[in-house]
Amino acid sequence: MEEKIKVAVMGATGAVGQVFMWMLAHHPWFEPVFVTASASRVGLKYATTVHWVMPFEMPAHIKEIVVQEFNIEAMKNAGVKIVFSALPSEVANEAEPQLRDNGFYVFSNAASMRYEQNVPILIPEANLTQMRRIEEQGYPENGFVITNANCSTTGLAMAIAPLVKYGIKEIMMHSYQSVSGAGYPGLSSFDITDNCIPFIKGEEEKVEKEIKKILEVECDVNCYTVRVPVMFGHLEAVWLDLEEEVSIDQIIEDWKNFTVVSDLPSSAAQPVEYSPAPAFPQPKYAFWGNPSGMVIYTGRLKKRGNKVGFLLMVNNVVKGAAGGSIQNAEAFVKHYGLR
Repeated sequence: MEEKIKVAVMGATGAVGQVFMWMLAHHPWFEPVFVTASASRVGLKYATTVHWVMPFEMPAHIKEIVVQEFNIEAMKNAGVKIVFSALPSEVANEAEPQLRDNGFYVFSNAASMRYEQNVPILIPEANLTQMRRIEEQGYPENGFVITNANCSTTGLAMAIAPLVKYGIKEIMMHSYQSVSGAGYPGLSSFDITDNCIPFIKGEEEKVEKEIKKILEVECDVNCYTVRVPVMFGHLEAVWLDLEEEVSIDQIIEDWKNFTVVSDLPSSAAQPVEYSPAPAFPQPKYAFWGNPSGMVIYTGRLKKRGNKVGFLLMVNNVVKGAAGGSIQNAEAFVKHYGLR
């Protein structure tokens, strides 16, 4: 791509916004030229106003970018066509339809529009064909919104997608979710230090609804979600009740061959990696992989008749959030071009 596509990042100073900025700093296709944050940050250079919480150095390329207020005309004047949204759902609920109606292509991390029929919850490896729902929103004459899934749903969908062919009767999942999943500043230290919180508001309902829409399956989905005192990475314990009996070796082979969109810049060559090591995976591996944080790690695979159990780990702020949105935009550009 000779000239990079100009993009905007909405909500650029939050935890997910920071991942957007980190991944876009040296992206081969996209260039961040317009970033927004709360009113108190407008006019300040990014490096002076963000509380950087990522476990790596802030890229020099983004430090001097000036934070701007949300202004559709200014975004158009800056040449922006693609918008990445890390806005809270209550703000996104108003801003994202407005952006779409003004011709922007919005790739959202928010939950506010996920359950609208014509808005795809896109995970390119799992349900790329659902991207055509943007045409139901009026594309190419109009803009559109594509959302990514909830971070826990993303890991679950990635691990299950290659196994749908065996027929799924029931999904049972228990997640152990890092504090970064609550955003910044997140939880009170009094609540989470030396503790686990066995309830995350709305999380279980999101997983149960989203996995059915993404994989187009009709099955029972039952889960518990627990907040744990870990900074990054969600660990999930999964049991599937399958219609067909399948061997452990075949499941490992299915994960190994799951390389649907490996030609996108943010796609891992092998997006689901299995290890037989007894203590694998762990959240401390959240930023492993190439690209960093975009691999779903699986382990502890076992079977009981037609039931299959395993553990998985997903980086909740990369593949499960900003990285997923960037990958969605790459998939759109590759399949539709930019009009």
